[in-house]
Formats: sequence, structure tokens, C-alpha cells
Amino acid sequence: FSHGGGVLMEHGKPVMMEVDASEKLYADFQLTATNPGGHSSLPVPDNAIYHLANGLLRISQYEFPFELNDITRAYYERMSKVATGQREADMKAILKNPPDKTAIARLSEDPIDHSTMRTTCVATRLNAGHANNALPQMAQANVNCRIFPGHTPEQIRQELGKIIADPKVSTTYVGAAGGNPNRVGYTPPPLRPDVFQPIDKITAEMWPGIPVVPSMSTGASDGIYTNAAGLPTYCVSGEAIDRDDIRAHGKDERIKQESFYRAVDFYYRYLKLVTSK
Repeated sequence: FSHGGGVLMEHGKPVMMEVDASEKLYADFQLTATNPGGHSSLPVPDNAIYHLANGLLRISQYEFPFELNDITRAYYERMSKVATGQREADMKAILKNPPDKTAIARLSEDPIDHSTMRTTCVATRLNAGHANNALPQMAQANVNCRIFPGHTPEQIRQELGKIIADPKVSTTYVGAAGGNPNRVGYTPPPLRPDVFQPIDKITAEMWPGIPVVPSMSTGASDGIYTNAAGLPTYCVSGEAIDRDDIRAHGKDERIKQESFYRAVDFYYRYLKLVTSK
């Protein structure tokens, strides 16, 4: 087991228990623009900050292609049975062959669905210039990508170069979970009854009526190492977090006290049950 998944809430109401049976690849890339620089009183169009900023703008406007795999397809199949209205129709429409592009666009307005259906890349850090009165000689940014299984960090690095389309901006692979730029992720483990039946039972007791659904983590976990070593890994959590208040890794990261204590209760009851004869 690895930490991840958990109870997703909408405005304080539990809606599903997610169990991560697959995950995206984490990868960081450094974008760099360099320039001879000069005095700020003599500006020229060739500016390292402008080159970098234009490249980041192109990334922000780029949408990676829609994709599903066995886990995310199962996720939307199960969720479509408990969803209602337009959301239910859209979930069913993206499962068709070919998938409905309008339904994809509507679902993509939600950050979780948007990331579940594709690779994403986003700028997370900036560093540029060395003085207020000088032209920048270097501008750098970190772009963090969460890569849909089946693609390698090296493939995404090359794709970023095509998106930026500026020879004065280099894209360098910095690092990733798993560490290998040619890694493609791992084959999801089977949805084992000895893992899921206890989850079904405890979830029904603690959050009656919500479905237990296999999902693909849009983040990352140690499962990338343990699955590669032949240890089937599932991310299970009793923490309940509102989908409109996901602040993981932020300076104001938080969880409700009640959610924390119920998670402790869940872990105790689940681990007792899953390890019993």
C-alpha cells in the first residue's frame, strides 16, 4: 500500500472513495534562455526574459491530447453510474469510439478531470536577471509535468521544445520519480478482491452510499518503485478532502481535524480487516 487516493468531497459531502491503481509519471524540466545582456538604458528586442516568457505562454495555451487507459476507463464507467445530468452524459460520451470532443471539453473545465484525461505541464518556478539596471543574461523556469502512462519524460521534453518553438530557449530534463528519462510508467496491478473487498466494507460503514472506484493518481507515489520491483501497490487513504480545497504542497496545506481523525480510524479498521484470515 502507498499513500494516495482517499475520499473526495464536494462542498463537504463525500462523493467517492478513490483507490489509486495507476499513476502518472512526475518529471521536472528546466527552461533556459541566455543573452549577452547589456545596460538597461539600451534595451534591444532580443531579451532572455521575453524569450522565456513567450515560451511559457505557449505552454500555457497548449493542450495535450485526450487519452484513456484501462484504469481511467474503468473509473469513468463506474462514475457515470452515480453521476447525474450533463456530467453523466459527458462521462458516457467520452467512453465511445470515437470519444465526443464536446464532452471532453466540458469535463476538462474541472481540474481533476482535465488532468485525468491527459499529460499536463505547468510552470512552477521562475528565476531571471541579476540587477535592476541591467539587461538579463539568463532567464530560467521550472516546468513540472505529470505524464500520462505510456509516454517517457524524454518524449515530453522533445514535445515541449516543439511547443516553445524558439531555438533560444533550451529544455533540459531535471529529474523525475523513477529517475529514468526513458521510463514509461508501470503496468497497473490487477484489482485484487483481497484488497478491494475490505475497502468496500469499511467504506460502506464509514461513508454509506459512496462508490469505491479505481483511479489513476494525477500525482505520484512510491508505487513507481514498488510496482517495478514486482510488488502490486495500491494507494489507499481514509482522508476526506474537498475537491475545491486541494492545497497539497502549498504553504497553506491543510486538512480538517475531523477528516484527520476519521482517516486514522479508517486505517486502523482497514488494516485489521485486510490482514485478518
